[in-house]
Amino acid sequence: MLNMIDLNPDHAVVFTETEKLEFPHPLEKNRHGEVELQLREGGGLQVRITAMESPIRFVAIRWRREIAESSRVLLDAWERTYGDVGWKSMDPAKLLPWYFLLHDGETTWCYGVKVRPAAFAAWSVDPQGITLWLDLRCGTQGVVLRGRLLEIATILGAEGFGNAWETAQEFCRQMCTDPLLPPAPVYGGNNWYYAYGKSSTGEILEDCKLIAELSRGIPNRPFMVIDGGWDASGGNFGPWDGGNERFPNMPTMAAKMRETGVRPGIWFRPLRNHADAIPESWRSMRDPEYLDPSVSGVLEWVARDVRRFVEWGFELIKHDFSTYDIFGRWGFEMEAFPGQGQWAFRDRSRTSAEIILSFYHKIREAAGEMLILGCNTIGHLGAGLMHLSRIGDDTSGRNWERTRKMGVNTLAFRLPQHRAFFDIDADCLGVTGAFPWELNCQWARLLAGSGTPLFVSLKPGVLDEGGKQELRKFFQQAAQQKSRAIPLDWFQTVCPESWELDGEVVHFNWYTPECYDADFLR
Repeated sequence: MLNMIDLNPDHAVVFTETEKLEFPHPLEKNRHGEVELQLREGGGLQVRITAMESPIRFVAIRWRREIAESSRVLLDAWERTYGDVGWKSMDPAKLLPWYFLLHDGETTWCYGVKVRPAAFAAWSVDPQGITLWLDLRCGTQGVVLRGRLLEIATILGAEGFGNAWETAQEFCRQMCTDPLLPPAPVYGGNNWYYAYGKSSTGEILEDCKLIAELSRGIPNRPFMVIDGGWDASGGNFGPWDGGNERFPNMPTMAAKMRETGVRPGIWFRPLRNHADAIPESWRSMRDPEYLDPSVSGVLEWVARDVRRFVEWGFELIKHDFSTYDIFGRWGFEMEAFPGQGQWAFRDRSRTSAEIILSFYHKIREAAGEMLILGCNTIGHLGAGLMHLSRIGDDTSGRNWERTRKMGVNTLAFRLPQHRAFFDIDADCLGVTGAFPWELNCQWARLLAGSGTPLFVSLKPGVLDEGGKQELRKFFQQAAQQKSRAIPLDWFQTVCPESWELDGEVVHFNWYTPECYDADFLR
């Protein structure tokens, strides 16, 4: 049970390109020249701002609190996780994206912003209080509002007593009250983690037959997602208007996939497109290799690609790489905030968060009834606009240590977001024979037992009949997703080994020294 807490701030600051504007009583005095900051209570603390020509960069809001230095902090991430989340010691220099939990041994305190804010929001925690930083920049330059009243964010705070896991889950539901969920559980195949872009129509259809055979008798049919390598260039950078010599006819491909008994899905990279028809004015000013989603023509171009996939007969779209293509950085490189360097979107009148939101809205609108799986997307902006989200960096069909680090960590610490923000995808089971099935079987058991989507990259001929029987059992479980998992040792480790699966305590052994590979250290 959560109790909402008082969010009356003690101080606020607005940073423009040239000034630092202090608001020592932010609920009372709220104007400095043309800059007006509005903080109002109502379903949380609502934050708004307006200005004419002053480029606004950041808003900082401060609450004085006495916080025990022994408190543990659970952080989230800007986009995907990279094996780097968990309960940590307090670090005043560390910015915590979107929301955080603070546990003092008895009480769990929760602070966050509701999903789909107009700013990138990050928190800092120190023994004397809490600060929220709202990044209103357009790229890395101040946004120019020209008199527009910007509704930045709604801040939430709560305290929970007892089970910190249930507190985290309930707080995620408070931050997102309108998740977009699939009408039925999603599971099935994805060819990336054994093919790695080297595939063909014939090979995909064989994958489809295998996935269909492993799910025989299950009314809720599985998906088979064609990952990278199918586009006209063959290089995973578009154009996305047709296949290549290995995928000569995409509408026929989708129809044949459906005939095998699977539902067809397709991957693409919307903001990297080398089509000759794209004008230079649509290109990013950060790097012209990529498209600028603040340009209306770019959004319509992306929407046309998405509508084309619908016309071809695909039922799920996995859109990928957009966060990297916008900012030029992976999540683990973003440090304080995603935008670094000196650049802006072509539309200076909107914040980076607003521009990304309009991009997600456009994909959602164009997709119609097609399911949307976001990968390398920003979950706090995509909640309510995508059915599923890849919440962690890639697992592996080649290196078990990578699957352990990326997969187990992200599932354990982002599982409270499942069905609160969207259906979470902790990434694939990559079955290539590169490491023992006994290890992958554990990962499959946890995924199936977590009630989250289970995608399998299954290299033909690798699994024996015993392995196939186990996978059939996991598919039957994943097709219903009625199971529940809780990491029991998540306070002690970033890679929980002890889990409660539907009331049963299960201990996993993620560490097998013979599977370590020096390539992972590179």
